[in-house]
Amino acid sequence: MSAPFTPDKLLAILKAEGVAVSEYPGWRTRERDDETGKPFGPVHMILNHHTAGRSSRDVVARDGTAGLPAPLAHVYLAKSGVATLCSAGRANHAGLMAKNAYDSFLREASTHPAPSKASGTVDGNDVAYGVETENLGDGKDVYPRAQYDAWVRINAAVCRAYGWSAESVGCHKETSVEGKPDPRGPVEGYGTRSRFDFTPGQFRADVAERLRHAASWSPPAAAPPPARTVEQRLADLEKRVTQLEKKGA
Repeated sequence: MSAPFTPDKLLAILKAEGVAVSEYPGWRTRERDDETGKPFGPVHMILNHHTAGRSSRDVVARDGTAGLPAPLAHVYLAKSGVATLCSAGRANHAGLMAKNAYDSFLREASTHPAPSKASGTVDGNDVAYGVETENLGDGKDVYPRAQYDAWVRINAAVCRAYGWSAESVGCHKETSVEGKPDPRGPVEGYGTRSRFDFTPGQFRADVAERLRHAASWSPPAAAPPPARTVEQRLADLEKRVTQLEKKGA
């Protein structure tokens, strides 16, 4: 049984993992348990989303959307990499999960089937922590390095505290019976890796790598390009002068 973290515990594990954390006013008591009569927990996975908007912190933490009251996640992750704690209780982020998909995360299976509504459904808001990561979700908006690094850290922190593997990390598109597409989009880079497209498999691999190290670990950074010699800089300058002379001819 994985009981939900207390607010203090959730705050502590994120900070220990190196996440820059902000606390939204009232987050410790803002939840949907009382309104729905459905308690949060036991918790068995963490589910990741993109916001499909800009400057969405207040929407996620306080305002909600039409027909969907806040909080809309437990954590809102800004482009800067700052994670805002929005709730420690039940949050409206997951909706109905396909049972076949949910069961694969519950078992920490190495593969996760496409969600099938025919397999039955599970209320994901009962059993999953939710992270809303700021991104338009249009396939073009980029996740900056700092944001992706914090995203990996948040998921690793939850898994580490519960003793879960990275196979307890899911994405909304892997569980939704409504065909949700999130998260998606290009990532600026991570560690020594340059730009790549977000995929659940790569994300879990990055979380798994982090879990093989202490919470204080940071991935190795890409080596800076070698400094150019004086001769190389002079050659570049001569080339530029020649180009300008040709343009003026």
